[in-house]
Amino acid sequence: MNKIIELQDLGLKDYKDTWDYQENLFKAIVDTKIKNRREDANLKTQNHFLFVEHPHVYTLGKSGDLSNLLLNEDQLKAKGATFYKINRGGDITYHGPGQIVGYPILDLENFFTDIHKYLRFLEEMIILTLKEYGLKTERSPGETGVWLDVGTPFARKICAMGVRASRWVTMHGFALNVNADLGYFDNIIPCGIRGKAVTSLNVELGVAKVDENDIKARLLKHFSILFDAEFVK
Repeated sequence: MNKIIELQDLGLKDYKDTWDYQENLFKAIVDTKIKNRREDANLKTQNHFLFVEHPHVYTLGKSGDLSNLLLNEDQLKAKGATFYKINRGGDITYHGPGQIVGYPILDLENFFTDIHKYLRFLEEMIILTLKEYGLKTERSPGETGVWLDVGTPFARKICAMGVRASRWVTMHGFALNVNADLGYFDNIIPCGIRGKAVTSLNVELGVAKVDENDIKARLLKHFSILFDAEFVK
């Protein structure tokens, strides 16, 4: 059982390039697991955690509804944005500058084999991190992610999540709005949920910019405790 996680911060990186990179890491872990079972080997499987920031992009999960994208191809180009249908769960979301995106690519057999628990731990990492900034965030029943003012007319989402898992190996992950341009969310029905707003940490704190490196450090702290894991670079 390997609870060491290799950490990489990719900086600003194209969505498709990052997706391909995730797929390569994902496949390497799956291939190791297949080899272990076929050859009765005992090779350790690797775990990875990628931080990244994407140029403006909209992504639609495999169960999503394309009508939740409110732009045509020409309008996407005019806004300097791209669009991809991808192989995670969930509906449509936006990624862009000022948003911290995290992609844990883990062999859950190194930790626990429970996808529901995995998603709840990702949410808990966000909730505990934002609590350190004085924000009370929580889950919204039936809606994956992290929210403020759940159950009120002012409910708003600050972190979206969507994952893929096969053979207990995960990819994709979470997108936390830290210094995000919220105007880009006006071009979609976020996560396919009508009538609920999206927010960003800097807006909630009433500041121009939040230190993203500080946020990352706090996220990793809580992740390592929740998953009983150790990060290495």
